[in-house]
Amino acid sequence: MKAVLHTRHGGPETLEQGELPDPRPGPGEVLIAVRAAGVNRLDLLQRRGPAVLPGFRLPHVPGTDIAGDIVALGPGTRGRSVGDRVVVNPTVACGDCPSCAAGHDAYCERVAVIGGNRPGGYAELVTVPATHTHLLPPGTGHVAAASLPTAYGMAWQALVVRGELRAGETVLVHGGGSGVSMAAVHIARRIGARVLVTSGSPQKLEHMARMGADVVINNRTEDIAARAREATGGAGADLVLDHIGPALFQPSLHSLRLRGRLVFCGDTTGATAAFDLPHAFHRGITLLGAGSCGFADFGAMIDFCFGDGGGIEGDLEPVVDTLLPLSEATAAHRRLESGQTMGKIVLVPGMPPSAPASPAFSATGSSVKVSTVP
Repeated sequence: MKAVLHTRHGGPETLEQGELPDPRPGPGEVLIAVRAAGVNRLDLLQRRGPAVLPGFRLPHVPGTDIAGDIVALGPGTRGRSVGDRVVVNPTVACGDCPSCAAGHDAYCERVAVIGGNRPGGYAELVTVPATHTHLLPPGTGHVAAASLPTAYGMAWQALVVRGELRAGETVLVHGGGSGVSMAAVHIARRIGARVLVTSGSPQKLEHMARMGADVVINNRTEDIAARAREATGGAGADLVLDHIGPALFQPSLHSLRLRGRLVFCGDTTGATAAFDLPHAFHRGITLLGAGSCGFADFGAMIDFCFGDGGGIEGDLEPVVDTLLPLSEATAAHRRLESGQTMGKIVLVPGMPPSAPASPAFSATGSSVKVSTVP
């Protein structure tokens, strides 16, 4: 099979296209013909090195967000059939460590991540546990489905599982234009919450407003906390979702109402945040860390996105920044590193190398239509 892998750590140029033996599904596994694979920051981090996941080994095939068709079943596999169209839950818990035994599989001590520390979706074929595949309803395309797992999984964990966002509340989301932020806007809007979004790019703010953000805030030229209070009658936001890190941690705290919640799930601007402790404890602020989705939470997110079984609906439609052939994985990594993306970058095995799709797209149904993003 054709695959993209890296045999050493470094820049995007370390990604190589080559031929690997076709994988064979083991007991309880399925073999998937990859139709679309999303590109994520984890792919960049693992490529740059040192690896952030235990058990990582070179050479490595990245790609955690996978949608495709089942083409073979391993011994004893039940519940799936050849020809099933599926999206993959990439986080595979061990099932017997203390965290798993306590029902906290999202914090598994020996977690395997498809595309993280086992072979992933930058390939024509991949094997995954059958239990970690979810059927795609008719009308839901592979590109749309491959845009879900990481971005929507993280937004779901942050907003719903940890943040407990409710209808009528106001949520402030940082990093407008990223896959996680777009997913957060979609999820929050469907829940019935009011959404404020920040970004340093006027173009991204304009795009987020078109996507349904009620208020957009330029974090380079405006006072985030003042705008958040202005938008909420002086009270402040009920919840802040921060996947940026230390750069906006203190403004996030000042944007919250009394006893508000700050959910953080990223460290794009650094690993250490400093903030005003008295402000946080005097106002009863709750700080909540959010990681990856557990098995049940991921299933709940997929059910939420697929709604009544009719596929991904208009108000919850993943936005794809760029579609590229698998052979253009290096360009995909460079695009993500540029910070200019608005939505997901998706690799498509079998797509002609001469036909990369220009940004940006809205993935819907079985095709991809050009959106109105400039």
